[in-house]
Amino acid sequence: MRAPHVFIETFGCQMNEYDTELVRSILKDKGYRFTDSAETADVVLLNTCAIRENAHNKVYGHLGALKPLKEDKGLVIGVLGCMAQNLKKDLMEGDSLIDILAGPDSYRSLPELLEKAAAGRKRMAVDLSEYETYADITPDRVEGVTAWIAVMRGCDNFCTFCVVPYTRGRERSRGFDGVVREAEALAASGCKQITLLGQNVNSYRDGAHDFADLLLAVADIRGIERVRFTSPHPKDFPEKLLEAVAGHPRICKHIHLPLQADNDRILQLMDRTYTRTEYLALVDRIRTRCPEITLTTDIIAGFCSETDAEFADTEDLVKQVEYHSAFIFKYSERKNTIAARKYADDVPDDVKAARVTRLVERQRAISLKKNLAMIGKPVKVLVECDGKRSSDQWMGRTDGNIVTVFPKRGLAHFREDEKVPDPLSSIKPGSLTPVRITDATVTTLYGEAV
Repeated sequence: MRAPHVFIETFGCQMNEYDTELVRSILKDKGYRFTDSAETADVVLLNTCAIRENAHNKVYGHLGALKPLKEDKGLVIGVLGCMAQNLKKDLMEGDSLIDILAGPDSYRSLPELLEKAAAGRKRMAVDLSEYETYADITPDRVEGVTAWIAVMRGCDNFCTFCVVPYTRGRERSRGFDGVVREAEALAASGCKQITLLGQNVNSYRDGAHDFADLLLAVADIRGIERVRFTSPHPKDFPEKLLEAVAGHPRICKHIHLPLQADNDRILQLMDRTYTRTEYLALVDRIRTRCPEITLTTDIIAGFCSETDAEFADTEDLVKQVEYHSAFIFKYSERKNTIAARKYADDVPDDVKAARVTRLVERQRAISLKKNLAMIGKPVKVLVECDGKRSSDQWMGRTDGNIVTVFPKRGLAHFREDEKVPDPLSSIKPGSLTPVRITDATVTTLYGEAV
């Protein structure tokens, strides 16, 4: 009997990418095989995000596009992840195309759910767990230079705009030794960079071990060149963690420090638990201890009742801090969040859009200035793959996570009859290569290997 073929499409954050690797492992263990397109699949699984309205719209659009395949070949369609957890009733009502729903804590149920769906019985598994970490499952990864490890799941912060506590449950950390073993296995497979993931990684705790301990242990693994992490919460950034970032040569000097807004009244409505003054003090403490740090952030424009003057506070802080880059979004109300229950989403959509545009333009100017300032400087680039525009180029990232592109061949021109080898011929994915920056755009550095 032919094994069912599965196509998985992933939306949203790195945690969802990691979860897809877990799902592949669970299904592969039960004999399922995988394909690269919905057209050649028996089962299509959409691993979804519920953080922003645009993510919802993408999923609904993909479901609509699958309708002809459903009608033509009886395709089994499943929705996984945060959207399945948060919108379970909406997704299954009426003449829904969806056969199964599985929330982030229910992936072990997928083989049983798919078996029943193949027999024509729609099913869902959307219970949240206080314990599930999938620590015993080895993700089914495509081997490469970089990889993610989820070190904890869920969130206890309950920021009023955020749906994560309702879609991923409460915080629980994986065992310290299990994370280290997974990282050691990745290093043995040739992986050079590991990113440690969690909704609030600096809340990680396993017995006497905190997140700084875990970060240092992974960075000490032989073969690992770089360790990153995302995302910390500004309310909880202990000195020990900052010392680890500043002091260990293989922990990247890059911190993603979500701001969300910079007016104290709006921060209080968001229940971010810090003030503008406290946030700026943290930024100052980070930069004093680690002057070469690259700071990035998340910002929401147009949160409930935000005035023009209050938004201007956020603009002012962006100008003052000068992040290297920022993810900037307009506020979109999420079902079941505290904000959806308590506050009116009363900032007009055109005002939100205008604020996003203003902030993006300001941030782009800052990003360009910072990148142009790197021209002439040498940086170390971890090579990941061919350049997107040309196979004659390498693409990689700096320690600060800035995309960098450089030619594969050396600049020196040799006569053909001399047969002098290209000095750059030994560079390959995974190489940590010195590159001198020669040009820059808002998002990309260009250079020459030296």
